Amino acid sequence: MDWNQLWQILSAPDNVPIIAMIPLLAFYIYLGGKQALANDKLITELEANPALAKTHHRKTWPFRPGWQKEVHVWPFLLRVEFLAAIIVTIILMVWSITLNAPLEEPANPNLTMNPAKAPWYFLGLQEMLVYFDPWIAGVVMPTLIIIGLMVIPYIDTNPLGSGYYTWKQRRFAISTFLFGFVILWVSMIFIGTFIRGPGWQWFWPGQTWDHNRLIYEVNRDLPDIFGISSNLWKGIFGAAVVGAYFLIGGLIVNGLFRRSNPKDYKRMSLLQYSIMMTFFLIMVALPIKILIRHLFHIKYVWITPWFNI
Repeated sequence: MDWNQLWQILSAPDNVPIIAMIPLLAFYIYLGGKQALANDKLITELEANPALAKTHHRKTWPFRPGWQKEVHVWPFLLRVEFLAAIIVTIILMVWSITLNAPLEEPANPNLTMNPAKAPWYFLGLQEMLVYFDPWIAGVVMPTLIIIGLMVIPYIDTNPLGSGYYTWKQRRFAISTFLFGFVILWVSMIFIGTFIRGPGWQWFWPGQTWDHNRLIYEVNRDLPDIFGISSNLWKGIFGAAVVGAYFLIGGLIVNGLFRRSNPKDYKRMSLLQYSIMMTFFLIMVALPIKILIRHLFHIKYVWITPWFNI
């Protein structure tokens, strides 16, 4: 294990935000989960006590001691915000004094960096270039992410969980967010920062980044495994596989969603449900494509003259 090189990677000024992001992300997920479980306990109490539910939040003082400190703005909330602003300012001042800005010399076309990496917030897109055509990873995927975020208010018909944390009433929404943001996006940023080395090759943490390393791996397309050589039949076969994925995957997710979220299923229209299912299956397809690339060295599933998936 090359611990010296690992420390150089971790201590690089442009990697410090990622190192700080990981524990902060874990802390806030824990904090949100803790508050959600507390609210779920309160919801259970109110459901079991109709008399308390009728008067809850309708009294001059809430029934639980100390709630006025969480609700009133002055002076409790303002004091916490002022202290938070001071702490953040101190952290930024110490950070700017102790760490040099990761600025380098002007770009030299005769000397290319190896590895050449995008800023950390774009490393997820750069990692997707390994598994998809450039225009899909760089244009289609980011566009789908933006459109998916835009349509959430129109397809999320669950009226509960607005203004408070809850797991019991928002299982599907929270699980989807954690899967898409943490499991996919944050993990790909981590891979691009700490795992990808020279030549964008895969180096486990602690392995020496050898610039002369060669990997002899034969990546094949899925039609090649079945002996399909005709370009026409490759396109037909790939379309059939992708269509089967959406059909079978849609049936599986549909059954799980109907059993776990029957009220949301009844509230959604056919258009809302179809849009949600399409985006969800596309999101799940990304880790599936990553796994089959690493486990079976399959580069593309659907081959056409215009695009490859």
